[in-house]
Amino acid sequence: MSNKRKSSHKNIPQKSKKQTFNPTLIWVGLGIVLVVLAGAFLYRPNTAAETLPREVSVTEAAALRDEGAFILDVREPDEWVESHIPGATLIPLGELASRVNEVPREREIVVVCRSGNRSQQGRDILLAAGFEQVTSMAGGIKEWTAAGFKTVSGP
Repeated sequence: MSNKRKSSHKNIPQKSKKQTFNPTLIWVGLGIVLVVLAGAFLYRPNTAAETLPREVSVTEAAALRDEGAFILDVREPDEWVESHIPGATLIPLGELASRVNEVPREREIVVVCRSGNRSQQGRDILLAAGFEQVTSMAGGIKEWTAAGFKTVSGP
């Protein structure tokens, strides 16, 4: 006599495995794809491309000021009294590194001087201190005045 048993499963018909179409899963999957794509297009990390250029023209500086940028004049007090951009703040270049806490971090900053040289140094001091939205105005107050932009005098 054989030890093999007969399987009782041989005679039971098996159901055919039919794949069913589930529209809900298709819509959920499509929704996930759309959310991922929308996020990829809408998410804009803060990159170097979004920071201010290292230097702007007086016209660009005036537009930034009109949009709320902080104008930082790094000249000496006697130069400031002679003429300065209305609404600007004076912090002489030699004092800037020790007074960076007086410069707002939440605003764009345009650094200004007489001709554009000291403002580049001021910009670099702020960048080194962790400021991200800083630029230097090319040509300084001389170019600003030559372009016909308003200045004021006095303390």
